[in-house]
Formats: sequence, C-alpha cells, structure tokens
Amino acid sequence: MLFGQTIRNLKRIRQITNVLLKYGFEDLVANTPLKAIIPASRRLARLRGEKYVQKYTRPELARMAAEELGPTFVKLAQILANRPDIIPEEYQHEFEKLQSQVAPFPTEEAKKIIERELKKPIEEIFLEFGEKPLGSASIGQVHLAKLANGQEVVVKVQRPDVAQKVMTDLAIIKDIVKRGDKFFKAQGFYNIMDIVVAFEKSIKKELDYTNEARYIDQFRTYYKDYKNFYVPKAFLEYTTRKVMVLEFVKGCKITDVNQLRKWGHDPTRIAEIGMDIYLTQIFQHGYFHADPHPGNILIKEDGTICLIDFGMVGKLSKNDRFAFAGILISMAQKNPAEMARNFKRLAIDSEIEDEKVFENALAELIDDFVTLDVNQSSMSDMAARLQEIIRDFRLQVPGGVFIILRALTILEGIGKTIHPTFQTYEFFRPYGIKIFLDQYSPKNLGEEALNTARSFVGFLNDFPREVREILRKLRKGRLHIETELTGYEPAIHSLTKAIRYLAISILVVGLLVSASLTTNTETSKISTLSIISFSLATFLMLVLMFKSLFGDD
Repeated sequence: MLFGQTIRNLKRIRQITNVLLKYGFEDLVANTPLKAIIPASRRLARLRGEKYVQKYTRPELARMAAEELGPTFVKLAQILANRPDIIPEEYQHEFEKLQSQVAPFPTEEAKKIIERELKKPIEEIFLEFGEKPLGSASIGQVHLAKLANGQEVVVKVQRPDVAQKVMTDLAIIKDIVKRGDKFFKAQGFYNIMDIVVAFEKSIKKELDYTNEARYIDQFRTYYKDYKNFYVPKAFLEYTTRKVMVLEFVKGCKITDVNQLRKWGHDPTRIAEIGMDIYLTQIFQHGYFHADPHPGNILIKEDGTICLIDFGMVGKLSKNDRFAFAGILISMAQKNPAEMARNFKRLAIDSEIEDEKVFENALAELIDDFVTLDVNQSSMSDMAARLQEIIRDFRLQVPGGVFIILRALTILEGIGKTIHPTFQTYEFFRPYGIKIFLDQYSPKNLGEEALNTARSFVGFLNDFPREVREILRKLRKGRLHIETELTGYEPAIHSLTKAIRYLAISILVVGLLVSASLTTNTETSKISTLSIISFSLATFLMLVLMFKSLFGDD
C-alpha cells in the first residue's frame, strides 16, 4: 500500500501533496489518501498560494502542478492530452502545452553510465565523444560521437536514477487514482485508471532502450525495400537498458524548404511521399511512429526521408484497422448509419443511449467535412470534431486512434508548410479502399471463421466448469454478489451527522443529570465531580453549537 512504503517514498508523497495544495487542489488531497499526510492541526489552515488560485484557471493550475512535479507527471499529462474520451476538453488543450525539455545532466556522469553499462572504458568504444549534449529530455540526453571504426553515431544516455524516481511516482499515482476514483469521475475524468495502467506499460518500455532498438529493427524490416525511406539503425552490440548507440544521419528538417530546393528536390513531392509512408504504417502494418513532428523527420541530401526517435510507437490491431478504415470510408460515402456501426465496432465501451441521436451527430460531421469544398476544412478541424463526438457519447476507443488523429494533424501542418495545395483527405482514399478489400478477402474471412470457431469451442469447454464452480461456491456459502448503491451519499452523510449530534446531546444531558445529583442542595455546596460534569457539558454544548453553525470542517 502507498503509506506503508519507505521513508524515501514518504518524502516524495509529502512533496506531491505540498505542490497540489500550493496550486489550489485541496479537494483532490481531501478525497484521496494524500489527506493522511497533512497533520490534523494544519487541515483547517489555508495551505494554497492564493496568487496562483486567483490568477489562473483550474486546467492551467493542473498543467503548472505537473510541470513542478516532474517528468512522470508531465509525461502522464501529455498522454492524457491525447485522450479526449477520458479528460475534459479544457484540460486536454492545456496539457498539450507541456514540454519535455529539461536541463542536461553533467557529461562526465553520462560517460560513467556508458562505461558501467557497456563494461568498457569509453576510449575503447569511441574515438570522439561530444562534450555538449545535442539534446536533453526528461528520460535521457543525446551526444554526438564517433565509433572506433570512424562511423559517426549518436549516443542516448538515460538520466541517473530516473527509472527509480518514475517507479516511485507511478506507485503513488496508482494509489491516488484507485482510492480517488469517485472524485475523478465527479471532475469529468473517466476510466483514468485504464490510462494510468497503459502509461505504466509505456513508460517501462521507454525506460528500457532495448525496446526502442527492437522498434527500429522492426521498422527497418518493414521498409527494407523502400528506396525513398530510411530508418537509421541501432547498434545492438552497444545497446543496453540505459544506453543506445544509433547511426547518425545528416540532413535537414522536412520543413526546411530552402534547403530542399538547394538540393534540387520538389517539396511538394517530398510531402506526398511522407504522407504515403505514414499511412502505410497505419493501414498496412498497424505499427506507426507516435510523434512525427518536423524535428523527427529528416531529409537526406539525396531526397531520402528518415524517421528518428522511436521511443514511442503506436499500434492498431487488424480488427481496429478495419473499423477505423470503415469509419473513413462510410464518412466519404455520406453514410452516418454505417459510420455509427463502425464506431461501435471500434469502441471498447460506450454510453450511447439513443442510436438516432448518435447518427445525427455523425450526419452533421459529414455535412461539415464531406459535402463542403476540401479547401474549407482541415484534418485538425475534423479530428477535433471526432474527439468531441467521442467525448460526448463516452466512447472508449483504443488509444492508438487518438495518436493517429494527432499525428495526421501534425503531418497536415507539415504538408501545408511545404505543399500549398496539400489535402490530407485525398491520401486516405486508396488506403481506405485497400483495407476494405483486405477485410473481405477470402483469406481474412477464413481466418475470422476459424477464430470464431475456436472461441465457440473454448466457450463449450469452459461453460460446464464455470457452472460447477458457481454451484460449488453456492453450496459452501461462498458465492458473493457485490452491489454498489449510488446517489445515497448525501443522505447517508446527513444521517451519520444527525446520529453523532444525538449522541453528543444524550451525553450532555447525562452529564447535567450527573452534576445535579452530586450537588448538595441543603448546603448549596457544589462538589468537584459536579464542577467537572458541568464543565464537560458546557464544552460539548459549545462544540455542538459550533458544528451546527459552521459545519463539520
């Protein structure tokens, strides 16, 4: 449990609690286990910084708190920014502003980590090693170097103790979310534990550079026959959990139009090839680069497009790819009913109470983005509307869908920078049709039939055993049915308060009766016991009066 952990964790819990109070999140602290950290003597004090609370909105304060709490919270907020089905829109927009850049750690420390991980003196590995980092992020930093054979490389080195710090923060976050579930739902945050669990898996992979090396190797396999696309290789012999050596690529950013023209390349053609490559990743492989911003897309002098930084990749299963393509195809065909069917097929869970209302919302989307001239709309506008519909109808869809929408918005921005007439929709058509045909190909239909048959056979095998287990528990009286009553909390709270007040009142009456009985009426002498009884009764009456007038706090 959270508060049974080490003193080091307790120190971090105190830091988190103080930051939340500083930015005005007393309600979050009060409705989660963090309240145990605040001494009872301080719970009535105003512990927040009024200048922060009065000057900024609550989403802005959440972003500022995440920035102060460090890398784990920043990365979690960045992931939440891509999940409009889980958080309110105003928080989504604010979390999109978060940046991962942080100050670099000393190069000498980086060299020690490399030597410890690779078990060799750094002089035996590199002829040259850049003293100044090329870049620095929350997990690690990058140095330019030259291998013993003279090849130029970049070296990624993980920050000291970052893994331990992230795991400590994750344990705290999970316990806060688990025990504060009702509070988060009341604030408009739904299924937040699901995203925390997914984030935990993602960050654990990101903290192990061997995973990124495998992603790179997978992409190199997919695109080994492409002449105009290249993924720089990872040197596996120099890659560990904390260190990775990558091939260095010379080139310019994809948005550097002047340099592209100096090299004799048509920026328009580069944009078209780039979009084609990315849609191939999504619809053909279901395995795609999760952050295709201009800094991660380089163009070599010969015009080859290079993707770098595979710390995070997105994935879509075959069935999810079919459903996502079905949404795009039915949208192009102006068929809201079919679009709704594919949305429900894509969704893990939903709260669609009225199918007709849902279809009408999709029909409005189609009217706005399909029937109008393509020059009047954009991918970013369409993505925003799709996310709005997903949020309004509480559709819980795979996280990869939001990564795709965000990536396509970024790519559209790049495309319009170097290609004045760039239209994202036009690139969808051949891929949508191709994946639609793949879905109904004899091979795929055969695989679906086989999987259905296996599932049915599995059900027939498991059903008798499950029934026997239920009957066994029933016979032994061990069958438990859990129910949750909602909406009764205020009434229960009021009843509890009334019983507490009644108990105090009865105690006051008892003390007054006791004081009266122990008083000598003939001599009018008041005994010590009577004084104590009267004093306690008076004190309790004052407490009861104070609570009645000013509340329980």
